[in-house]
Amino acid sequence: MASEDAGNKVGWFLLGAGLGAILALLFAPKSGRELREEIADTTRRSLDKASEGYQTAKERALELADKGRETASDLIEQTKTGVGKQKDRLSAALDAGKSAYREERERAVASQED
Repeated sequence: MASEDAGNKVGWFLLGAGLGAILALLFAPKSGRELREEIADTTRRSLDKASEGYQTAKERALELADKGRETASDLIEQTKTGVGKQKDRLSAALDAGKSAYREERERAVASQED
């Protein structure tokens, strides 16, 4: 989201800069041929800069997406490990409870027989 906003801002800035440069050229005292060549050069440079900015934003967005996926995978793995440990503890507690119940029941039966 943030990288899209930054990309949009950069795009609008470059568009404004290009339009400003073209307007400056139009009001400069030059011949038609010189003016057309300068407009073409300025347009090419502006498009090159816009392309570079787009590529940079795209690469950064991909890096952030990869980092987010890695972080999510790590969190999922940590959660699975934690759940597994809790499951083992719960199973041990249930087994201990069952054993204690059996022992008490055996004592109760033994004391009734005496």
